[in-house]
Amino acid sequence: MSKHGAPELEVEASGARVAVVASSWHQPVMDGLLGGTRRALDDAGVTDVTILRAPGSFELPLLAQACAVAGYDAVVALGVIIRGGTPHFEYVSTAATDGLARVALDTGVPIGFGLLTCDDEQQALDRAGLPDSSEDKGREAAEAALSTWSVLRGVRQG
Repeated sequence: MSKHGAPELEVEASGARVAVVASSWHQPVMDGLLGGTRRALDDAGVTDVTILRAPGSFELPLLAQACAVAGYDAVVALGVIIRGGTPHFEYVSTAATDGLARVALDTGVPIGFGLLTCDDEQQALDRAGLPDSSEDKGREAAEAALSTWSVLRGVRQG
């Protein structure tokens, strides 16, 4: 599993203003991702959280950009794209991934990458942070965004 070698991130981020942009597709997986994200934000002391729902993963970069420009300290992007029998998977995966990276680089606001790109629904469920899941990618995305925010805050304060 990809969890092998993952860092243990513990961040204190009380006072951070965080937006969560989440796709609406694959509701059971999204419920798990949102739950893991919420647990990580709670554990870090974040109380100012806004959750915005996107129709799908393709729309995540635009919502993330709007949140970054609006002054959020960090954004957590959550979505699920499951491979099908057409090239649609590659188009949406690439557009969403590249778009989220661009938002982070263009705005300087950390974007937690919680976009699952899976071959089948079981792979997504295994990563969703549900009771039977082996991984919690929603939690990992939130921790990564908060950890990056903390490092950037130190760099910017000199």
